[in-house]
Amino acid sequence: MAFIDISGASGANYRFRHWPDGADHLPIAGNFVVVLEGAFPVEVVVIGMTNDLSQAQWGTRAKGEARVYTRLNVARATREAEHADLVARWPKARVVAEKG
Repeated sequence: MAFIDISGASGANYRFRHWPDGADHLPIAGNFVVVLEGAFPVEVVVIGMTNDLSQAQWGTRAKGEARVYTRLNVARATREAEHADLVARWPKARVVAEKG
């Protein structure tokens, strides 16, 4: 799956792009999620945001096949608002956040 839509508590959907294992990411700000592959409904295990996705620590030790998906957001306010919406919707997910 190249793209995945993850809903926030507000009902808004956020589209994330699969980031291949071992591939370097561009040094750009954004949000990311780690989901368990094949889980239905989708199981989000990590929700994160960072100013530099190339330095992000995906931070999962989940059982099963976990996949990283990223969403590029240059504007800090947008990144933080989307992150908060996702965290509110997925309270069991591990949260990784770099502010600033």
